[in-house]
Amino acid sequence: MTAKHPTGVRFGRLLLTGAAGGLGVQLRPRLKAYCETLRLSDIAELGTAGPGEEVQPAALQDRAAVHALLAGVDAVAHLGGVSTEQPFDVILQANIVGLYNVYEAARRHGVKRIVFASSNHVIGFYRQDEVIDTRVPVRPDGYYGLSKAFGENLAQFYWDRYGIETVSVRIGSSFPEPKDRRMLATWLSYDDLERLVVSALTAPQVGHTVIYGCSDNTTVWWDNTGARHIGYRPQDSSERFRAALEARQPVIDGRDPAAVHQGGAFVTKGPFED
Repeated sequence: MTAKHPTGVRFGRLLLTGAAGGLGVQLRPRLKAYCETLRLSDIAELGTAGPGEEVQPAALQDRAAVHALLAGVDAVAHLGGVSTEQPFDVILQANIVGLYNVYEAARRHGVKRIVFASSNHVIGFYRQDEVIDTRVPVRPDGYYGLSKAFGENLAQFYWDRYGIETVSVRIGSSFPEPKDRRMLATWLSYDDLERLVVSALTAPQVGHTVIYGCSDNTTVWWDNTGARHIGYRPQDSSERFRAALEARQPVIDGRDPAAVHQGGAFVTKGPFED
């Protein structure tokens, strides 16, 4: 079911990058309701453009292609890039060089609002027995998390220097349902994902705001108080999955770094160069 948003704000042309990815395919039909034209981009297959859609594939590290991609765009939901832990050279091209290309193209084309898909892996080495807000120092749990920390800093720079507003969404775990007990804290329903992205696109003023992307879960590691001006109010909760997950995973190994840290299994991935 597509979530409803109260603002009724519509864009002329909205760009969704990473539109063929796991979250991109969820947002594709949902974001169309908020714009006249939804421009879709990815390096993977996007299929045929539907009514009110434009399909424009682009590799993020291809500067010319990205500059063409941002032409005529009112705002961007940037989900494109590598979304898993990989060797640094793989991460570098899409998530670092590619993100620079997106912001530089936004500057040249006068795009003033970007929703940047950051990640909880920016703070993955905080412990699961801590509650943190958006102002804590970053503690990335891998190359992927490092690239997202770079992205948040890049967003801050382009706001301070050029006035391009960004909401950096530290996405938790967005799936149909949580897969393990860790996700009781990190789960973000698809409907709440839509609520969050649309709120980030339409809030009157955001500057550069960092917000954690999670639903209204009972188990809480992340404090979004500093981002309440975005207007995001989650309506779903992981609590209805708790009994089944605790039965499936009754014991947590306190010696396992993946069970201790908020980043889960990402804290143990790599090295890749040995």
